[in-house]
This record gives sequence, structure tokens and C-alpha cells, in this order.
Amino acid sequence: MLIENIIFWPLYVALWCAVVRYDIHMFQHNSYRVARYARWYRSGHKFLRTGLIAALVVVGVLSNPVFWGFSAVFMAVMAWREFRAEYRKPLVYTMRVWRLIATSALLSLLAIGAAVYFIPKYAPVAALALLILPVIMLVANVVNKPLEAAISRWYYNDAKRILRSMPDLKIIGVTGSFGKTSTKHYLYRILSEKYNVLMTPGNFNTTLGVVRTVREHLKPHHQVFIVEMGAKQVGDIKEICDLVQPSMGVVTAVGEMHLETFGSLESVCKTKFELIDALPKGGVGIINLDSEPVAAADKAFDCKLIDYAINNSRAAYRAENIDYTPSQTSFSVVTPEGVRDGYTTHLVGSGNILNLLAAIAVADTLGVSEAAQRRAIRQIEQVEHRLSVRRSAGGVTVIDDAYNSNPSGAKMALEVLRNFALAEGAQRIVVTPGFVEMGDSQFRNNRELGQNIAQAADLVVVVNRINRQAIVQGLCDNSFSEDNILQTDSFAEASAYLAGVLRAGDVVLYENDLPDSFK
Repeated sequence: MLIENIIFWPLYVALWCAVVRYDIHMFQHNSYRVARYARWYRSGHKFLRTGLIAALVVVGVLSNPVFWGFSAVFMAVMAWREFRAEYRKPLVYTMRVWRLIATSALLSLLAIGAAVYFIPKYAPVAALALLILPVIMLVANVVNKPLEAAISRWYYNDAKRILRSMPDLKIIGVTGSFGKTSTKHYLYRILSEKYNVLMTPGNFNTTLGVVRTVREHLKPHHQVFIVEMGAKQVGDIKEICDLVQPSMGVVTAVGEMHLETFGSLESVCKTKFELIDALPKGGVGIINLDSEPVAAADKAFDCKLIDYAINNSRAAYRAENIDYTPSQTSFSVVTPEGVRDGYTTHLVGSGNILNLLAAIAVADTLGVSEAAQRRAIRQIEQVEHRLSVRRSAGGVTVIDDAYNSNPSGAKMALEVLRNFALAEGAQRIVVTPGFVEMGDSQFRNNRELGQNIAQAADLVVVVNRINRQAIVQGLCDNSFSEDNILQTDSFAEASAYLAGVLRAGDVVLYENDLPDSFK
């Protein structure tokens, strides 16, 4: 028995570390929200691990001698598979994660200690039973909840104190189902011609992300603070606005994103307009009339509204005479004061022109000169992974749209791909896993994605299983050859395939890149 225990417990510790780390990793992917994590866990094949561990527990109870051999092999294989797994978005070891790990370890030690004391014969079986479902991590989260709430409240109040100490700071909120990150970057570049500007970095678009930005990056010399505001449920934008109290706000678009949590397009629109609702009477809201739900919003607001569009003639700011060349895009801007010519940019796609229009409207309001605007727009580079175009060493053109996970952005990217001039024998290739978190409309939107891809690509790589049926069905709707459809289970598998078929002159569009929590 001593030898069995010497073998069992080190392997158990390795398996415990692998399982709990994975559970916390996926919990982080789901924004530490139990309801979202539960929805994710119920989908796909997440119960496979639970079933295997449960079967091993039953073996341990019914046939203890057989249990030792099976458990050793099982734990070794499971731990090895998890520790060698590579994730596109790895676990970020924040202080909250370390607290979850520490509490999970303490709870496990207490439970195993009780098992050793009361049922020594079945203590290993009880230890394994702790790993059935993500029970350790979820219980640890409940135990830590009061502490996490107190820490968050202290950080929030400290951020409020910093913001109150800067009464002259101009705060601009940017939200929308898509386009908000690019608009934020374009605003930052244009406004920096006149002001000392700070923007929320990366995807710091939640309340805690904004709190962290304020506490770690906002300094007394900053004059403008651009706050990207993300939302996955009603009230998320209002919560950020209550913190920063913006005087200007941009709504880039409203679309069928995160319908699993919003429930309806009307709820998405209501949430995005929480930014405009929060603006003071002297504030300015900038809205995109090319987004139909935005244009249809007929609610009266206290602030001044400025609208922009390409295709809606009612808009105060419009882009006209858009001309695409291989090296740049040129366009004119219609404003309330007249037409301005001579705008040029390296950006591609009509969606990016829309985002530039929003930034120009804000820049006009804040007094940035036309010459400074033109200079900044000429120098703007595309935001990484958002319709950015680059040429690889092998002569392959890559259109990287990995972070634009929405139907409108995909249509724009496919338009860019379709208009690429190809050398003889070259191919247009699309690599995509489709869209997620769209509720009942997910299948329809992914089928439409397949239909649109069929009109733009010669070869399609459908990644992951989650949307495979819908995308392939859409491709077949438009008589796309099944011989030119490759179905893979991961981006690694897709990359390995492409490495063998890509040739100089080919153009590859990477459309969306799902987190590791989607398979």
C-alpha cells in the first residue's frame, strides 16, 4: 500500500494542478462570470473529463486493487496532455487568479485531510472525486467573492478619486458592436496632434479594465482620456460611464453580437446608447447612421448629436469620392461647413473610412485643425488583427482580420479580398471559425458568411467544429466546390495544411480567431 501511495499522490498533485489551472483558465475566458462559464461548460464535450474521472471513482469504490493501476495511468496521461497543450490566449496570472489557486489548494487539502482521517481506505478515491466537474474552482470562487468585491470596490473608489482630481480632463467614450477599437486608435492618433492623450490599452474595455488604466496610466499631464467601452449585458456601459462620466461619446454600430447574453438586438441597442444617455447637456454624441439600429433610434437625448455615414445622406459628416488604390485610399469629407478634399490613408475598407469619419467629427469638436487631421490620417497604420494587410516573406499577402468577429466586418474584409488583383494561378483563401455568442441567429449568420465567402474565395479552411455545418452549408448554397473546402479542428492544423499549398501571389484572409474556450 505504501508503494501505491508513493506513486499515486505525486501523480494526483500533477493532475490537480492541470485540472484546476484549466478550469480557472476557462473561467477567465468567460470573464469570471459563473452564468457564462456554466453555459460554456454545458456545450461541446466538456463532460468527457468528468465522465472519465467519475468512472475511475466508481472503480475505486468497487474494486480497490484495480483502481491503483488505472488511476496511475489515467492521471499521468491527463496531466501530460494538459501541460503540453498550447493556447492562443494563455492564462493571465493576475492576483485574482493566484487567490483562486491558493483557495482551491487550501480547500482541497482540507477535504483530503478529512478523507484521510475519516475514510483512510478511500482517501485517494475521495481526492479524485474532488475533480469531478470544476467543483474546486467554483467553490473557491464563492469563498473568495467577498474579498474580491472588497478589493474591486477599493480599486474603483481610488480610480474615482484620481478622476475627480482632474476636473479639466476631456473624457471620450467609444462603444459599439464593432469598430470601437479601431475608432479608439484613430481618435488617439488624430487628437494627439493637439492634446496629450491617453487611451485604454488593448482590450481593457470593462469596468475593471478602465479602473486599472486610470490607476496605472492616467497622469496629471493628460488632457484627453479615450475610454473604449465593451458590453456583454445590459448595464455594462452605464457602469463604466458612472465611473468616468464622459463628456463625449461615439457609438460606432449596433449588431447581433453577444445575443446569448443580451437576448435581443433591442437590448444591444439600448446598452450601446447607455453611453449617449450618460452624456451631460453640454456633451456631444457621435453616432453612425449607416448602422440601421442606430439610425432607427428615435429617443430624445439631452446632449448634442452629430451623425456620420457613407451611405446615408442625412448624416452631418459623410465620406464621398472614395478611391482605392494598391497603396492608399483617398476620400472627401462632407461637413456642415462644406466639402473637404485631400484626405488619404493607408487603411482599406469602407468600415475604416466610417471609423475615420467618427474621429474627424470628434476632432472638429475639439478644435484640431484640418491640416493636422490630414497629416495624422496619412500616417495612421491599421490596428493589428483588424483588417491589417501585410506581405509575408514567401510573397503571400495576408489580410489579418482575426479580431473582427462580426458579420459586417466580415463582409468588408471579403470585399477587400474579392477586389485584390491576383497574378495568374494565384488563389484567394479564407481561414475562419465563424461567429459565436449570437444566440438563435448564430447558425443563420454563419450560413450567410459561407454564402459570402463563396463569392470571394477559391479555397476555404473552416476551423473548429462549432460553426462547421452552417459555414459549409452556406458555401454549398452558392455551389462552392466541396473539393476546395478543408475542415480542420484547430488553427495549428490549418496552418500546417496552408504551409504545404501556399504559393507566391496568393492572398489569405484570416477572419476571426475564437478563444480557446470554443472548439
